[in-house]
Amino acid sequence: MKTPVVSIARPDGRAYLVGPGHPLLLIAGPCVLESEELARRVCGTMQEISGRLGLSYVFKASFDKANRTALDSFRGPGLDDGLAIMSRIREEMGVPVLSDVHESIQVPQAAQILDVIQIPAFLCRQTDLLQAAAASGKPINLKKGQFVSPWDMAHAVGKIDRLGAGRVMLVERGSCFGYNNLVVDMRSFPVMRDLGCPVVFDATHSVQLPGGAGHASGGQRQFIAPLTRAAVAAGIDGLFMEVHPDPDRALCDGPNSIALDEIETLLRQILAIRRSLESCADA
Repeated sequence: MKTPVVSIARPDGRAYLVGPGHPLLLIAGPCVLESEELARRVCGTMQEISGRLGLSYVFKASFDKANRTALDSFRGPGLDDGLAIMSRIREEMGVPVLSDVHESIQVPQAAQILDVIQIPAFLCRQTDLLQAAAASGKPINLKKGQFVSPWDMAHAVGKIDRLGAGRVMLVERGSCFGYNNLVVDMRSFPVMRDLGCPVVFDATHSVQLPGGAGHASGGQRQFIAPLTRAAVAAGIDGLFMEVHPDPDRALCDGPNSIALDEIETLLRQILAIRRSLESCADA
């Protein structure tokens, strides 16, 4: 079995190592690039908190949410303008950046800027997209589809490993549980780690109610904290969170985003859980 460790390059020339025995990875930012000012605000706050808590931090935001429920939903600034914002944040704030791609043709341009390429859950079986991401040479944050079992992600990993072995992080973001509802199966973390990949918990999309608001997705953000604590106890290598200064006014995924001024308390809780587990392992 492959060693489940992935290296993420940093703008300063060093790298984060993600996997067992390494600091917890935090991928956090707004769902979509609403404005450069908001992106910088969230990034700066998360960068400062992560530095104090000893977390490996990657800023995330989407330049285009191509899978919104309704046609008139806000999608973001688009590929060119969005990547320009991500580039400035990366260079001026000194933080690695991540965004999602939806088509193979986007990958070469995105890979010039992004430190991590993300594959959305809906597209986790798209062979051409997976192989284009693998050919970029960048680490890949691959979300498990809501309709895919954790063990069947072996096939998606295999498509990438053909060109980019050792670059995949697998993300749990809930599984379909009837209509407009998701449930998190904590067994998925050890199952997917056994595929030789670090595992990441998408704490905010896991409480999403897909299409639950009729014209948009709903969410139950009150369950972010308990599910995150449970996932850390189950053993994860990274945490993915959509963070916003005012989730009720967010242009995308507000109902399942965590407030910027609430996140540090939760991060301190989960790090205490992680330290407790490490102490038990050493005893």
